[in-house]
Amino acid sequence: MSTAFAPPPERRLFGIGLALVAYFMFTGIDSSAKWLGQLGFPLMQIVFLRYVVHLALVSAINLPQQGLNLVRTGNLRLQILRAVAMLGMSVGNFLAVQYLPLTVTGAIGFTMPLILCALSVPMLGETVGWRRWAAIGVGFIGVLVIVRPGSDAFHPASLLALAGTASSAFYFIFTRRLAGVDSPATSQFYVGIFSTLVLAPFALANWVWPDSIDGWIAFFAIGMFGFVGHQLITVAYGFAPAAVIAPFSYLQIIFMALAGWMVFNQLPDIWLYVGAPIVIGSGLYIWLRERQLAKPVVTPIAEVR
Repeated sequence: MSTAFAPPPERRLFGIGLALVAYFMFTGIDSSAKWLGQLGFPLMQIVFLRYVVHLALVSAINLPQQGLNLVRTGNLRLQILRAVAMLGMSVGNFLAVQYLPLTVTGAIGFTMPLILCALSVPMLGETVGWRRWAAIGVGFIGVLVIVRPGSDAFHPASLLALAGTASSAFYFIFTRRLAGVDSPATSQFYVGIFSTLVLAPFALANWVWPDSIDGWIAFFAIGMFGFVGHQLITVAYGFAPAAVIAPFSYLQIIFMALAGWMVFNQLPDIWLYVGAPIVIGSGLYIWLRERQLAKPVVTPIAEVR
């Protein structure tokens, strides 16, 4: 006889608070990756650390309770595709943050709902009307304002950030397809185990140990930020609807601006203040249209990096 569990009572303000802490944690992932890169750690080791700590925590918490049920999946192919997409997201973004301010990579990351909306047509069979296509076009104009291709300010790493964001859109599509197939714990396990196994040969071949306190902190923090952030955003959705939480994800740009200023002494230039509101406004418009059309609301930033 199975035991039925009642869903937690709705506590919207508490859910929003948890989500904001989660977005702070996601900023910590990028900050840790940028810090480790500046200390001379190889890219593959940085990404490996992100996932091996994640895998260790997911396994330690869930394996004692779930045992082999944690690794059982109803669709192994989709789990692998989802893990590949998230790995591509991390590699593209972690490499980009070595050359760009956190605010720039973060603003580019806000195009994820625009890319996801466009990909939902061929991959999910959804219909996108002219209003949302217009919002997608306007959003990418905002990206052009931020990165300014063809100018002296343009850096090719912007394309890496955009590629990482495109990977995140595929990640969310595969996540949507896995809804109701596997538990969140199982999906997190496969993301961790896949990336850990793929990256281990490259990371271990050129392994570097920290030689400073700040290096050791970032060494372990990158995985901790990822795991805690993912757990908090999952719990947050239990207390508040996605439609309530989604718009608050854009406040992550504030966390990124603070981290860029306080940790890396990088202040945003004027064009970020022009382009970022365009991108954010486009994403919010798509969110409003999907809410009006009673479609599942896409969280602009969730389970990222």
